[in-house]
Amino acid sequence: MKAKMSGTVVAGFPSPAEQYLEPPLDLNELLVKRPAATFFVRVSGDSMTGEGIHDGDILVVDRSLRPASGDVIIASVDGEFTVKTYRRDRGGVRLEPANPAFPVIRIKSGQELDYFGKVTACIHRFA
Repeated sequence: MKAKMSGTVVAGFPSPAEQYLEPPLDLNELLVKRPAATFFVRVSGDSMTGEGIHDGDILVVDRSLRPASGDVIIASVDGEFTVKTYRRDRGGVRLEPANPAFPVIRIKSGQELDYFGKVTACIHRFA
């Protein structure tokens, strides 16, 4: 999808100098670096609001990127899908929510953890 980009906008005081149009904006070009490895998923729930990820948002996920500690990822724990912040240290692997109302998921021996990709962008619509 190509949409017209009408320049930049100042987040402070308005600037009358912004009169030039940018070339069309292609959201795929902007958000998708590896098309064959990228998928989109809609968020259900509020466990990641502290990361700016809200119920109904659309996440851009790249399955070709390996997770590093601190990355927001899509994972499956014992067959249940979730979006959480991935943490790996001497204590093991855990999936952390970004909302204190939700528990940390500590991966225990015998649990099945499948990695589906790293979240690279979030599309958030205002009400």
